[in-house]
Amino acid sequence: NNQRQPTAVFFFRRATVKREKRRKNSGKCNCPRAKWRLNAAWKKRGKDASRAFATGDFTNTGLVDDVSGLSPSEILTIQNWLSFYSENYIFVGKLVGRFYDENGAPTKALEQAKAVIEEALKFKEQNNEKKQFPPCNSEWSSTSGSRFWCSKQSGGVNRDWIGVPRKLYKPGSSDSHCVCVRTIGPPSGQLDSTEHSDRGDLDNPNLQEYKGCHPLADCIRFV
Repeated sequence: NNQRQPTAVFFFRRATVKREKRRKNSGKCNCPRAKWRLNAAWKKRGKDASRAFATGDFTNTGLVDDVSGLSPSEILTIQNWLSFYSENYIFVGKLVGRFYDENGAPTKALEQAKAVIEEALKFKEQNNEKKQFPPCNSEWSSTSGSRFWCSKQSGGVNRDWIGVPRKLYKPGSSDSHCVCVRTIGPPSGQLDSTEHSDRGDLDNPNLQEYKGCHPLADCIRFV
């Protein structure tokens, strides 16, 4: 017939091969234009160029599978692209090379890459927590004891609010440390909500007030 038949476009990212999911007679590509140029080149070369997803280096030097030395944020960029392709493309196989052997089994390099991704995810989680709950400023002296207080730069986190000191506990742990907590607006994670108690993150279940201190004081002292 004279109808245009959809063609298969293959993508190589960290040695997994994806075929684009298309509607019949569509001829359209889901992927962003820059990545389309990159991936179309891979179709001809049949090579894994994972590093370029993070660096944006589309030259022969950059189109490589070596992801060593990338920063945590760059590693997560690659992971985000993997999630994108997993949702929008059909898995058709594995590419023999750095990450998979001839039997399709994962190599040591793949296990190392996964370990780096796990560390990067932990780093991202810690960074997000620090932005939500910046550490308190603190000082100690033999005459006046310990003092904790909050400011717009406490914990090295610049922000437009000061907050109040609270104990922050890790789930399942009895250890805590002093953090500054936002006292107005919607809680974190619901910043677009219009239905809230205007208490910021004060009601977070992992927080506890310091005994004997005013709940809205921005400075506490222990002698």
